[in-house]
Amino acid sequence: MNKQEIDHILTKMLDSHQDVSDLNITPGKPLQVESSGELIPVEMKPFFKELTPFQTEIFALNLINQDRRLIENLLEEGSCDFSYSLPGKARFRVNVFSQSSNYSVVLRKLESKIPTIKGLNLPDAMYKISQEKNGIIFITGATGSGKTTSLAAILDEINEHKSVHVITLEDPIEYQHPHKKSTFNQRELGLDFDSFAGGLRASLRQAPKIILVGEMRDRETVEIGLNAAETGHLVLTTLHTVDAGSTINRLIGMFTTEEEIQIRNRLADSLRWIVCQRLLPKIGGGRVAAFEILQTNLRVKDSILHGESEGKTFYEMMQVGKPFGMTTFDDYIVQLYELGLITQETALAYASRRGVVGRGIDSVKSARGEATTDIEKLEIDREYEKTY
Repeated sequence: MNKQEIDHILTKMLDSHQDVSDLNITPGKPLQVESSGELIPVEMKPFFKELTPFQTEIFALNLINQDRRLIENLLEEGSCDFSYSLPGKARFRVNVFSQSSNYSVVLRKLESKIPTIKGLNLPDAMYKISQEKNGIIFITGATGSGKTTSLAAILDEINEHKSVHVITLEDPIEYQHPHKKSTFNQRELGLDFDSFAGGLRASLRQAPKIILVGEMRDRETVEIGLNAAETGHLVLTTLHTVDAGSTINRLIGMFTTEEEIQIRNRLADSLRWIVCQRLLPKIGGGRVAAFEILQTNLRVKDSILHGESEGKTFYEMMQVGKPFGMTTFDDYIVQLYELGLITQETALAYASRRGVVGRGIDSVKSARGEATTDIEKLEIDREYEKTY
């Protein structure tokens, strides 16, 4: 199999359906694409009813193209990440990984057009984030929840309005930012630097005002990121956590008990925003993003320093911080339901606290004049404990 054959197969897969986000090549299954969150088989000639382990391995090795670093990563760690270009068609973030001694490949399609905050209909808090001068900002969520897209939109807003030097450390580079007002230097893991910690340490000598770190994967990277934030840089990065509270706990948990007080103090001083994302199935097809947003203030800093307590939880602070751009997932999900973008079942399935979302949905229904329960014909039992 040569590059032309690989490119032909990838092109056919891309063109097979609308809104293709991922290409999936797994032994025992046909060629598949993910569209609107669902995997769909791709029909092409010849039709691959079930890919063999040999076919997927050949496909993977052709994509890797004899890159020694990627082969070493695949053999030692069980997976490797890299980018692949389909000339004039698309770019992909590729992950090759072993499973049951076989190889599978997942290609995430990368958008060529830089997203904007307005175009993605992101919360207004994103504009405030783009205006920050220093500190550290976390965009969190599960894999494929749109963290990189949101970060690209924030960077584009900065690019439109600020004349600053921006360095990005990515694995791989997903959005290629043009030079507008800002100057961009985008570096790719494996090609331009060996590790996020090493790349971040080197970036401090490259005179940036803003540093984007693709992912905070370990304690060393977090520590250098905090150093950068403390020395006047704005650090934007991602974490795989489910909500704002778990993000703070995850960061603190990377350090030893002896270092806990120090890391709490550093986080309280450096943290500016935590934005968490989830993608929900949308009525009519497609997906819509839900957000949880925490901005630091005196109450938040106090809870970071001393831990959460009754009446001082991050959840409660986000609830009362709505006028300042904060929100919980639950409030945002109720808002999406009110706008008619998601169903009641979806809202309850993706809620952090089902009771809160349930009450919010009942309030929306009451305001519309709809029934909030399916219980009918309730009557007072007038015969109860009556003596004759």
